[in-house]
Amino acid sequence: MSNDEFRAAMSRLAAGVVLVTAQEPPLDPDDPGAPAGEDVGMTATAFLSVSLDPPLVLVSVREGSRMDDLLAEQPLWAVSVLTDSQRHIAGRFAMKGRISDRLLFADLPVTRGEASDAPLITDALATLECRTEQRVPAGDHTLVIGRVLTARAPGADGGPLTYFRGRYRNLG
Repeated sequence: MSNDEFRAAMSRLAAGVVLVTAQEPPLDPDDPGAPAGEDVGMTATAFLSVSLDPPLVLVSVREGSRMDDLLAEQPLWAVSVLTDSQRHIAGRFAMKGRISDRLLFADLPVTRGEASDAPLITDALATLECRTEQRVPAGDHTLVIGRVLTARAPGADGGPLTYFRGRYRNLG
């Protein structure tokens, strides 16, 4: 089986689209006046619920990516479940060779998570804040399992943004 055959088969599996975010720790964690680190975000379709008791979720991140490196040192992170009208956010954070994350967040409506201080998309379908419980190497990815610290479903309009056959799509 080739990589292309595997990719084509897996593209037939529809997936929800989320934005995973975290904040880099300050350069000097011992200095309370030190500026906060930069916000980092990545689009993910490999995100799922693992357990209800305790509440656990899993996200798959590419090994050696900026998010993988950050989540190895920063245990707190967040997830915004994107709506079908937030396709531009998914595309922005999935770009190859993209500009700095600081600029990607510049014009987005976000709030700060109370548990993680990570940016949460204001009009997302749902938001979760997590603390890493376990990291599992899996081929060219790392599976990050997080305990859910907060979960909100604010009642945003619209349906979920999905990814199917290599494209973002609306459900229905």
